[in-house]
Amino acid sequence: MKTVELLAPAKNLETAIAAINSGADAIYIGAADFGARKNAPNTLEDIEKLVIYAHKFYVRVHVAINTILNDSEVDKAIELINKLYEIHVDAIIVQDMAIFKAAIDGKIPPIQLHASTQCNNRTLEKVKFFDTLGLSRVILARELSLEQISQICENTSCEIETFIHGALCVSYSGQCYMSYANGGRSANRGECAQPCRKKYSLIDENGKILLKDKYLLSLKDFNASKYLKDLVDCGVKSFKIEGRLKDISYVRNVTAYYNNLLNSLNVERTSSGKVFLDFEPNVDKTFNRGYTTYFLGGREQCFNFLSPKSRGEKIGKVKRVFHNYFEIDANLNPQDGLCFIKDGQMKGCLVNKVDGNKVYPNKMDGIETGLLLYRNFDAKFEKALDNSKTVRKIAVSFIIKDGTLYVTDEDNNSFSVPLPEGEDPKSLEKLKENYISQLSKTGNSDFYTQSVSIEDDNLKFVPVSKINELRRDILKLLMFLRLRNYKHLSQKPLKYVDYPVKYLDYRGNVYNNSAKAFYNDCNCDVAEPALETFSKIPSGIELMRTKHCLKFAANLCQKPTKKLYLVDEKGKKYPLKFDCKNCEMAILSP
Repeated sequence: MKTVELLAPAKNLETAIAAINSGADAIYIGAADFGARKNAPNTLEDIEKLVIYAHKFYVRVHVAINTILNDSEVDKAIELINKLYEIHVDAIIVQDMAIFKAAIDGKIPPIQLHASTQCNNRTLEKVKFFDTLGLSRVILARELSLEQISQICENTSCEIETFIHGALCVSYSGQCYMSYANGGRSANRGECAQPCRKKYSLIDENGKILLKDKYLLSLKDFNASKYLKDLVDCGVKSFKIEGRLKDISYVRNVTAYYNNLLNSLNVERTSSGKVFLDFEPNVDKTFNRGYTTYFLGGREQCFNFLSPKSRGEKIGKVKRVFHNYFEIDANLNPQDGLCFIKDGQMKGCLVNKVDGNKVYPNKMDGIETGLLLYRNFDAKFEKALDNSKTVRKIAVSFIIKDGTLYVTDEDNNSFSVPLPEGEDPKSLEKLKENYISQLSKTGNSDFYTQSVSIEDDNLKFVPVSKINELRRDILKLLMFLRLRNYKHLSQKPLKYVDYPVKYLDYRGNVYNNSAKAFYNDCNCDVAEPALETFSKIPSGIELMRTKHCLKFAANLCQKPTKKLYLVDEKGKKYPLKFDCKNCEMAILSP
């Protein structure tokens, strides 16, 4: 049986705890600096609180230090990693090679190191490099097919992590420079301005408009749930949910959804505890732009040109329209948010009142008979998520035998204590009932009682209050034992190995001298530093490389090749380059 991990995102401590309670086996979170989501920082104090809570359930904590670093930041990042190790963080997610050099030089402790997807891990050769280097885990690019993922898993020994849900970057991760080129906000420095979610037009070399004022680089959201078993069979170790900027309700819902799916498969989980859900998870009801499986099963329509906003779940078609209401066979509620597509645009309204199948929105603009409606805000569902008291508890079993109470948790942490001395009971059966009843009440602790077995007919009388005190003390000791027995995994020593290519330009994202030295020691020549060092963006260089192809989207694959351009709302024209052999598109600088 394979052992797998569900990895959930968290923008803060509260969200992380909600993810753990909803079934996450691991959490990834940003520290105060050097995270690729600059708007989701966390203090060391909060991360330490998270580690303590997570480790109760044998949940691991990964911290993202996955931006490229300048020379003045390298030592600060190393210092931060040392502090994270001291508070028992389990792993660091890394993009900058300076960190790997620091590990080889003995400047950081043996904390596990994971190669971020920002390292552009989309080939077997690249993953084998990191594997041979000695990294504990490699996080794959989102664009890979099941066949490619399987090939990587079969030919490497490190852990493999893949994304399974959430927003998609249109570019290969780590290879997008549009935000920096347009406004100085570097995606590789955690400052992406998301130019991919803006409107563009597609024109040819003669100025003919092929697609006008559409969100041409905006993708649907990723949902790999139908391929989850296939990914397990491929050998994937960790299943990652995107969303370090998402709110707590989103993380709670999506984590619970995939926790249920993994529990339905024949797999072991890396963490402990049972989730006691008080809502029915449904990813159609949470933020999504429509879903895609991307390239897992081959090319499909992965884009959503109409809007970068949430579309939500399909509700049905409008039956009849009246002056201030419409009729539809759907279970709607006041304060629901509805949206629809009209004249090539996404529009919406808010539900004010519902009377049977009659729906009274705050505006009727665009609503007509036969219109297909979506619900992008389910007020009742969101309220259930907001008010959720979902908890996670660890199974514990009690056995009373020979005057001794034996306690064992689901991970076989166990110890025993002698029962209190006392007189012979008036009723042995009543005393046994008291023991069973009181040991079954675990209250607000992190445990739930799986079984109580009494194999002792010589019990001495103990008042209920004493049994309760005994239970509280035992569970406190058991948690102490669990935390003491937590298995911290160490990073094995790294070593320099040959990089799969011998030459790197700006797309190597080398922003400091330590990273350059690392590549040199891996027999790779850094011919250009990171684009962030350029005073002026050269014309005609790649600002983005993507598997999302506008030629394919516009049904132009079989037509004579013409020069095509992407034009933004300010009239800036980006030449497009097509690599049809690999079915990729590059956006070039003007």
